[in-house]
Amino acid sequence: MSRDLQQYQQEYHALPFEATQLSYRRRVVLEQLAARAPEHVLEVGCGLRPLFCEVEPFSSFTVVEPASEFAAHARQLAGDDGRVRIIEQRLEEAVDQIEQKPDMIIVSSLLHEVENPQRLLSAVRALCHAETLVHVNVPNAYSLHRLLAVEMGLIADPFERSATQARMQQHSTFCQASLTTLLESAGFVVQDSGSFFIKPFTHAQMQQLCEQGVLTEAHLEGLFKLCRRLPEFGSEIYANAKRS
Repeated sequence: MSRDLQQYQQEYHALPFEATQLSYRRRVVLEQLAARAPEHVLEVGCGLRPLFCEVEPFSSFTVVEPASEFAAHARQLAGDDGRVRIIEQRLEEAVDQIEQKPDMIIVSSLLHEVENPQRLLSAVRALCHAETLVHVNVPNAYSLHRLLAVEMGLIADPFERSATQARMQQHSTFCQASLTTLLESAGFVVQDSGSFFIKPFTHAQMQQLCEQGVLTEAHLEGLFKLCRRLPEFGSEIYANAKRS
């Protein structure tokens, strides 16, 4: 069954703590972009905050986004910037429309949501030149909050699909090893990888603690930096890969 994009857009707006989680995910992605300064960029799935708003300089920036609300918002943000192109389709359906092979492809918070990540990565690979860097990130099965749920007896193992994952139509749960295996099987070589933002509780619990003032901005920043000491247990993992 294909994803219900209309329902997904509604659930996306309602998901507690996701705005905070997104801000740290975005920080990592922007750091990766800044370190490489790619001339031609492709963002696969942009949500409500496409990266071209904060990335400079670039010669061309293509966004492929199938959700109508998110694509329309991206077009509004792009305005008359001729360097930016918005394609309202799934990437698998849009490959032939992308003539300029990008120097960097961002697949952020997406692989775990699609039914066939291999098919998506095949489309990504078709758009790579020899030096294209592909940055992917996904939630981490070994996030501290999932390990805590196992020890509390709430789930049997950290890869078990949670209620939030079901609501957000998420099909896969990855750890660093399984993400690397997926990328390698799709014809990529992982250059480097890591995790970020220690999240000890669920999204709803984290949001409640923030609203109550128990978790401050200083706490959140500390949780982001804590991955330096607990590198395997961040709430999300990333990998940078090139075509093999």
